[in-house]
Amino acid sequence: MTRYTKGRAREYRTMTILKEEGWVVSRSAASHGAVDVFAAKDGRLLLIQVKSGRARVKKTELEELVRWGSESGGDAEVWHFKAGGGLEKRRVYVSNRGQAK
Repeated sequence: MTRYTKGRAREYRTMTILKEEGWVVSRSAASHGAVDVFAAKDGRLLLIQVKSGRARVKKTELEELVRWGSESGGDAEVWHFKAGGGLEKRRVYVSNRGQAK
């Protein structure tokens, strides 16, 4: 499996998890940008960068992800699928809109 297909599979897994939680989701296919998955629910926007295995978020990707959150009023997270099958979610930007009402 190539890095691209592995990453794409993790993006689809992310979308499945979010759909099961009631989010409307879309994937930014082959973008190489900071936002891999966009999700919306109850007036909230969630922007996600997906990583897997030993991959790490580059400083420029993180800065762009935070900017996306700031400019869109959405929350921004990095989801890291670990080699052993675990999932680590890290919130990197919290918008005023993203807070519970």
